[in-house]
Amino acid sequence: MCGIAGIVDFRTTGSREALLRRMIALLRHRGPESAGIYEDGPAGLAHARLSIIDLAGGDQPISNEDGTVWVVLNGEIFNYPELRRDLERRGHRFQTASDTEVLVHLYEDYGTDLFEHLNGQFGLALWDEPRQRLLLGRDRLGIRPLFYHHDGHRLLFGSEIKAIFAEPSITRRLDYHSLGDIFTCWSAVAPATPFAGIQQLLPGHWLEFSAAGLTTGSYWQLSFAPGQEPERPLADWADELDDLLTDAARLRLRADVPVGAYLSGGLDSTYISALVKKRFNNRLCTFSVGFADQRFDESSYQRQAVDQLGTDHRAITCTDSEIGDAFPAVVWHAETPMIRTAPVPLYLLAKLVRESGFKVVLTGEGADEMFAGYNIFKEAMVRRFWARNPQSTMRPRLLERLYPYVFSQGDGKARSYLEGFFRRGLDESEKPAFSHLIRWRNTAQLHTFFSTAVRRELDGPEQFVERMTAQLPTDFISWPALSRAQYLEASLFLPGYLLAAQGDRMAMAHAVEGRFPFLDHRVAEFAARVPPRFRLNGLNEKFIVKKAAETVIPAAVLQRHKQPYRAPISGCFFGERQPDYLADLLAPETLQTSNLFDNNRVQRLIGKCRRQGAELVSERENMAVVGIISTLLLEQQFCREFPTTDGRDIELTKKISGTDQGGTS
Repeated sequence: MCGIAGIVDFRTTGSREALLRRMIALLRHRGPESAGIYEDGPAGLAHARLSIIDLAGGDQPISNEDGTVWVVLNGEIFNYPELRRDLERRGHRFQTASDTEVLVHLYEDYGTDLFEHLNGQFGLALWDEPRQRLLLGRDRLGIRPLFYHHDGHRLLFGSEIKAIFAEPSITRRLDYHSLGDIFTCWSAVAPATPFAGIQQLLPGHWLEFSAAGLTTGSYWQLSFAPGQEPERPLADWADELDDLLTDAARLRLRADVPVGAYLSGGLDSTYISALVKKRFNNRLCTFSVGFADQRFDESSYQRQAVDQLGTDHRAITCTDSEIGDAFPAVVWHAETPMIRTAPVPLYLLAKLVRESGFKVVLTGEGADEMFAGYNIFKEAMVRRFWARNPQSTMRPRLLERLYPYVFSQGDGKARSYLEGFFRRGLDESEKPAFSHLIRWRNTAQLHTFFSTAVRRELDGPEQFVERMTAQLPTDFISWPALSRAQYLEASLFLPGYLLAAQGDRMAMAHAVEGRFPFLDHRVAEFAARVPPRFRLNGLNEKFIVKKAAETVIPAAVLQRHKQPYRAPISGCFFGERQPDYLADLLAPETLQTSNLFDNNRVQRLIGKCRRQGAELVSERENMAVVGIISTLLLEQQFCREFPTTDGRDIELTKKISGTDQGGTS
């Protein structure tokens, strides 16, 4: 895992070393162990390395045999040994033992079709010197980020947006339209980002840039289109899943450094940890996070899993004040507004991993999207059933299965509210995005906190729905209802929030690489073929995963009621101790200067949080608190107080110019 950055500019000449140094200096948290740059004509590539494979010889940029094709890679190509053997049989010569080098040789043989051969998680940049062409590529599921700025004759790119902002001529300004999307569906809708003029390469896509212009293409897309799959018993499907996950875990253990695992106490991470512990690494080290606030804590389940698996386990317990104190650093690394504090404990957990001497961890992320683990899928199923008889008083009682802690409250108010909430839109069950409409519309009510200037540029919730519907696959409406809901989560929430703000950025802030067996593209393609009843059986989520895991994980974990991962919110900012930065950030004069939010509404919300305490603030108000604070921090950090660096403190371990042609030997 690393950080990459670069520029191709067909109008200006001269050395780009100073800019490349500035760009990579802002990514050194991703790759603190070495740095390299390549310059030739209009192109410059930069790389900050976290050494995991070929520790001694894998410094980048790396070229082909004659130095005409150069590459920088952020991520891993897990099937590189198999690819290398095939390339060597075809006559290619290798100069390193790294996974990165297979890319230049695949490009020589396949051009942009090289991505179809890769099993990995990556953002990469390749410069073809004879053709004067830049190629960018991103992995199928969007595990690793890749951003770019294009202004006609010039393209800058980076693993993080801050590297692009190292070029002072690029305006740093929040994109109000994307702010509205984030305050609707939790993330900017790709290819847009929270910043005007900055785009992200879509998952499963490549981009070519040359003097002739910019083109993009898709090499993979997740599809749940019904096939002609023969009828098979659940046990057969479960055995195939177990085999696939075992092989996915095997590939993701390829490293020249120790590999650990996150262990949350839930089904997915426990299953992955059990596969590794019992089949590959009997001395597995696991890591987990708990909370001082017992409403969010899963430590008892984590201890049960550790006791059963016998791993070498390390854990942290997060307090509200620790989450509040770390929040500005999390916003800096996430590069986006957030309406949840959930990334913060994962940022602190990655710090523990790094301090324990580990650079790589396996996690269970992706199982909920691929195998229908979220409540939103069950809500949609209940509401579709309810919609067939909207007057029924029994059908909404199924919601008790999803939210027993709400329905157990004796006064009945919570029950009435929940039933009223989920009754909305029952007459829209045939709409393509039915599963998500109620959530999007509810979250979009946060738009009322924006200033008049911002609100003028926002899509309303119905415009947002129309825009999202227009982007869906042409055969989308023919897919099963569950598959449609899963696709929306896998294409929006997964790459836009979970793998970005809560995944890559939090781990790489401490130079830790997360690897995701459930997001091996073979597992994702398999999940799309599994009959919906084996993904969600009645209201039993991830039914096939439980079947596959039943012989290797503790029964207590297998049978426990799913607890969504959440973290405290308003109490982190308005609890017993307020973070030092908050008073200035929320001061009326600061709000007036930024002109992002309505000062009166914000002050009323702050007053309510301070008076009532964290437990009495509503879910929507909690989202508003985090959204406002994170947006103000982002605007402060990137638009008004962006750090300057000349990059001179970066020691280059590899520096290549166009006059150094001849490969990396």
